[in-house]
Amino acid sequence: MPVYKAPVNDTLFVLNDVLGLERYNNLPGFADATPDMIEAILGEAGRVAEEALFPLNYSGDQQGCARHDDASVSTPKGFKEAYKAYREGGWIGLAVPEEFGGQGLPYTLHTAVGEYTSAANMSLMMYPGLTQGAIAALLVHGSDEQKATYLPKMVDGTWSGTMNLTEPHCGTDLGMLRTKAVPQADGSYKISGQKIFISAGEHDLTDNIIHLVLARIEGAPEGTKGISLFIVPKFLVGKDGAAGARNAVSCGAIEHKMGIHANATCVMNYDEATGFLIGAENRGLNAMFVMMNEARLMVGLQGIAISEIAYQNAASYARDRIQGRSLSGPKAPDKKADPIIVHPDIRRTLMTIRAFNEAGRAFLLWTALKSDIAHRASDEQERQTADDILGLVTPILKGVMTDKGFDHAVMAQQVFGGHGYIEEHGMSQYVRDARIAMIYEGANGIQALDLVGRKLALNGGRAAMALFKEIGDFCEENRSNDKLSFFTKHLKKGLNDAQGATMWFMQNAMAKPDNAGAGSTDYMHLFGLVILGYMWAKMAKAAEDGLASGDAAREDYLKNKLVTARFFMERLMPETALRKARIEAGAHTMMELAAEAF
Repeated sequence: MPVYKAPVNDTLFVLNDVLGLERYNNLPGFADATPDMIEAILGEAGRVAEEALFPLNYSGDQQGCARHDDASVSTPKGFKEAYKAYREGGWIGLAVPEEFGGQGLPYTLHTAVGEYTSAANMSLMMYPGLTQGAIAALLVHGSDEQKATYLPKMVDGTWSGTMNLTEPHCGTDLGMLRTKAVPQADGSYKISGQKIFISAGEHDLTDNIIHLVLARIEGAPEGTKGISLFIVPKFLVGKDGAAGARNAVSCGAIEHKMGIHANATCVMNYDEATGFLIGAENRGLNAMFVMMNEARLMVGLQGIAISEIAYQNAASYARDRIQGRSLSGPKAPDKKADPIIVHPDIRRTLMTIRAFNEAGRAFLLWTALKSDIAHRASDEQERQTADDILGLVTPILKGVMTDKGFDHAVMAQQVFGGHGYIEEHGMSQYVRDARIAMIYEGANGIQALDLVGRKLALNGGRAAMALFKEIGDFCEENRSNDKLSFFTKHLKKGLNDAQGATMWFMQNAMAKPDNAGAGSTDYMHLFGLVILGYMWAKMAKAAEDGLASGDAAREDYLKNKLVTARFFMERLMPETALRKARIEAGAHTMMELAAEAF
């Protein structure tokens, strides 16, 4: 059966040694997040993940959700109790402002906790995860009355939230949506239409479900300019704040999916359901993008989480499974064979996943810190710079982390050989669950197009230039440090490839946009490699500083960190040159065949 141990020490290393979270005590909520408190919170989050959530992951996948004749949905056995424990622990409101019942702690800390819980039980954690996205949208775009009505019970987890975008004929191109909203005399709207692929659309974990629904008001412009966002509660809320009459929204079916079986992915039918406008008419995408961007970061987190738990299980199996003898002579002469972890190709697999996981975790937390600065800093320029970089890296984080998360789940499954294909070992579930993260919240090809087609040139390329400068300055500042020159040399080469590819787009994509589309996925991964390399260079510096300070208690840990950093630079970082070569090949052969030739 599978195993999981929350990587608390590794998270603490990133937060304390690499990011220096204490340096941000001037930001609201950070002063309360002392090192001792952070360690206690992460320790407790790890315990909840390991003891309350993880034991239900396999059984939840096997049982799945069930829809009943009355259109209600039941979650797998044990989910209600586990969700109740999670809710009562205050985890949903960890980073939500205190005025709405949250704890006001850093989003960075919330993100760290999210990795553990998603790794332990991705399907279960999608229910509160969608709620947190809905909370974010309401915090920014909801009226004072809407915030007072919905947020406290969503923050304490007695109510949950969803987002409803996709329709049978309309996925990424939201301008095609048909769900309509008809204004009523009392200021509400009647919402009619069908939405599909709605995660956590119906379930038995909470007393009410607050759906955020995109629809077009009658007479509104066609396309995305005519879309509005509405609150459509499962149960209408009375003046006393309590859930009352059942609204005309129901689950028509549960999608039969490849993975995340324990999350109810629903077809939702709106039959003149009562809805309430969020923000201004025809500005629904602005409000929904708050939720979508939050969701994209959380999906990137899922990529890391699945990669981590898959790695842990593969490493455990490789230490125990005996097959063949080491190429350099027996390592377990008392046994009939050596454990497979002695074989270089098994180690290649494990080191590849490990090097990605550790850098990916740092990338995730570094990005979350940018979000905290963008939303909490008092200095306008500091907020702007952080927000620029946050916008730039969000599609990279979502796309690269989930592409690699799936790849690594498959690689970890391969370590098990035939046992990896058998359900009871759990590896096939990680492969199946990881696959959806590449698709939802904008398929990864769309993330790459968003990066190249929109984010890269935004504000005259201000964000990319700022990030390139930050990485370049780090290389220059540490170039003469003998202990770091190996890392900065490789990082600078990758940075040069990224800058060269960016320049190629500037010179070749304006006149021929297909060049941008043809190279977008390679560019996203090239940029991702450079950021991951930057994280490794920063971690190597922190490890060398720790060793120089005589940190005997962590000596082995820090030395292992440096070995993994060197592996990343030697084995994974050179891929930037391959990605750049593909980009510069352009779109000609890709677009030359006629459609009917495929």
